Amino acid sequence: MKIISPAFDDGGTIPEKYGYTEQNVNPPLRISGVQEEAESLALVMDDPDAEPVAGKVWDHWVLYGIPPSVTSIEEGGSPGTEGRTDYDELGYGGPNPPDGPHEYVFKLYALDTELGLDEGVTKEELEQVMDGHVLEQAVLKGTYVP
Repeated sequence: MKIISPAFDDGGTIPEKYGYTEQNVNPPLRISGVQEEAESLALVMDDPDAEPVAGKVWDHWVLYGIPPSVTSIEEGGSPGTEGRTDYDELGYGGPNPPDGPHEYVFKLYALDTELGLDEGVTKEELEQVMDGHVLEQAVLKGTYVP
């Protein structure tokens, strides 16, 4: 399974417009190679570089209930159920590093079940429910420079 973005290379720079104080829309993503056994997909975007400043990994996007047939998430698109970010908002919350460049990690999970979760679940709640159901994971990383 693979996740890429036509907006930036893996390990590259995330364009400014995807920032929280800019257009605050999610970058387009492309998904390929999902196992036939997958019943649903989940996506998490977080900022591990925030931990020294915020005291935790900052959660920017929690999306679940994505059909395994989805091969693209368009800019500003949401083909699943939106969870709650650390901005205490539903949906995508773009990068907003307070102290220079941060690396952001998009983690895509193929799951062997449909989770049936309501809107507004946190990353921690999602991870608890996903435990034991992850078939595989793909990662895309990008750096945002304020």
